[in-house]
Amino acid sequence: MTVTDAARTAAPLPPLAARATDVGGSPVRDILAVTARPEVINFAGGLPAPGLFDREGIAAAYRAVLDETPERALQYSTTEGEPALRAALAARTTVRGLATDADEVLVTTGSQQALSLLATALIEPGDTVLVENPCYLAALQVFAFAGARVLPVPGDAVGLDPEALDELVARERPKLLYTVPTFQNPTGRTLPADRRAAVAATAARHGVWLIEDDPYGELRFEGERVPWIASYPGAEDRTVLLGSFSKVMAPGLRLGWLRAPELLLRACAVAKQAADLHTPTVNQLAAARYLADGDLDAHVARVASVYGERRDTMLAGLPDALPAGSTWSRPEGGMFLWVRLPEEYDATALLPEVVRHDVAYVPGAPFHAADPDRATLRLCYVTQTPDEIAEGLRRLRRGLNS
Repeated sequence: MTVTDAARTAAPLPPLAARATDVGGSPVRDILAVTARPEVINFAGGLPAPGLFDREGIAAAYRAVLDETPERALQYSTTEGEPALRAALAARTTVRGLATDADEVLVTTGSQQALSLLATALIEPGDTVLVENPCYLAALQVFAFAGARVLPVPGDAVGLDPEALDELVARERPKLLYTVPTFQNPTGRTLPADRRAAVAATAARHGVWLIEDDPYGELRFEGERVPWIASYPGAEDRTVLLGSFSKVMAPGLRLGWLRAPELLLRACAVAKQAADLHTPTVNQLAAARYLADGDLDAHVARVASVYGERRDTMLAGLPDALPAGSTWSRPEGGMFLWVRLPEEYDATALLPEVVRHDVAYVPGAPFHAADPDRATLRLCYVTQTPDEIAEGLRRLRRGLNS
């Protein structure tokens, strides 16, 4: 038999795992691929403004690490993370109101990996997971990939409804609640302190894990900081707090972390060993050096000031850009605002025409775990300059009206 004959008679390969075919890709990534043309003003992405990266400070940190400790920087590291970085993260968390030891911190390859590790450690196929409505898209993907039954918690303009949450927890007995309570993706809303206390109390009363994701919390333009849910009574032994350098330092570093109770942190460390052994050593040491030598808080304050100006530009232009009867959020920080068009509009169906006018947004439907609201969309206001935002909104008006 020739090689060609063998190829013709070869048996078909086994199929992919069901979870690999049942869970789709990210609609945001798909949209970004379509709108990659440089002439498109892209309000769809969740990308920090590249012109604001502290390139010199980050480069100096890498140079110092590679000049002074090259053997360590280029070597394998521990799964839990470099001690210097864990200590620095614990100190920053403590200063912000949540007493934390380095041993309570696990460094991850971006906070997205933290979500995947938690899904591996906590979720069995068929387990119930509660999420906000709407919810961060990539979290919905992670939970679907783990085989979870995902249910949305009803809410309003400031976040999830604690009474509805309590009723849902009592009825459905979920394994965990996932929330982005500060400058939420996609809505930009912030859960008030009294509701955070109620969420902590519900978790304590019913026995539920809380995953509190906080990638945007330091990007505040106005108003007063609201304490983490993890700091409220009842949440101490059941809350995982996620953080990231992606929005405050640079996403290319791929550095995130989770703060968790000992038992769960250990399970996540085992899951991480199976995933990637450890987060790149050189990136961790450079971040630790940056924190030691630089002033991240001052850098974040500069970034937040610029982002606040860009938010104001977008808010000022929305009344002329959107159809009469539209409503939108006014975030106190973060990167996104949420728009609801009049009932007869379908943001998904309108997007191709809008893109033809060289501007883009993300339709709101994919952010819903159930019953998508097709009249909604998400706008990111941080990547473009004020002039580009103003021009993008003019294009958006033409696209929506064509």
